[in-house]
Amino acid sequence: MSLTHRISRKEFLRTSALAVSATVLANRVAFGKSLDKVGLQLYTLRNELGKDVEGTLKKVAEIGYKEVETFGYADGKFFGKTPKEFKQLLNSLGLSAVSGHYLAGIAMPNATGTLTNGWEQAIDDAKEVGLKYMNCAFLFPDERKTLDDYKRYVDLFNKSGEATKKKGIQFGYHNHDFEFQPIDGQVPYDLLLKGTDPKLVKMELDLYWVVFAGKDPVDLFKQNPGRFPLVHLKDMEKSSERAFAEVGTGSIDFQRIMDARKTAGIEHFFVEQDVCKRPPLDCIATSFANVKKLSV
Repeated sequence: MSLTHRISRKEFLRTSALAVSATVLANRVAFGKSLDKVGLQLYTLRNELGKDVEGTLKKVAEIGYKEVETFGYADGKFFGKTPKEFKQLLNSLGLSAVSGHYLAGIAMPNATGTLTNGWEQAIDDAKEVGLKYMNCAFLFPDERKTLDDYKRYVDLFNKSGEATKKKGIQFGYHNHDFEFQPIDGQVPYDLLLKGTDPKLVKMELDLYWVVFAGKDPVDLFKQNPGRFPLVHLKDMEKSSERAFAEVGTGSIDFQRIMDARKTAGIEHFFVEQDVCKRPPLDCIATSFANVKKLSV
């Protein structure tokens, strides 16, 4: 090989490396970066957690999730573990619980750890685990028959939010589709948004259920900027059934939602899939991979 040829080859390699670097940089500028921390609402793995808490959470961490959202808190425990034990387990796996789901307790007055029974203890335990958000997860049909019912929730949510705020935790409400169905000409979700104190009550927007109800998440963000620090990433099948699907495999435009994250005030993203047609761990692995492809 001649000296001239070696120099040319060296120059070619150097030029190629620069070109690749420039392309990578350009892509980062054009497309942004992926989420550093992707969260998971653990309800997706409710059956697996019921059999093996430690093993299931280990698999969650191995997939790449960094944050989790709890559910099922009762009798001072998370999945059968004390707040201290649960936090130690999460820490050992490189996970952190930043949000939790709770029930109002109206339909089950004997249940503990709800907004209406044992709320102060629930807050203290959430604080020990490290939760930054406590959300009312669901209203049972008997709890939401009339507009007056929702008006009572305005007061209950404000009161619940006042209590969490004293301990440095933000209260919020997680929607389904029923809140968007008018009652006596009024949309309950609008009533909750307008009636509650924005500083005391934030909204965790479940993107699937909003779209299922025929609403545009981005429009909600624009109408109520900064009100949505949390979202559930849950896709919808491209079928007449509109069943739950892994993120990135359905009909919801998640990149458009990501692009509006600053308007919404989104701080945490939780993958969730209520029902899976494959093993749930496979479903959340697919969703994780596709969420990481989104630009933020």
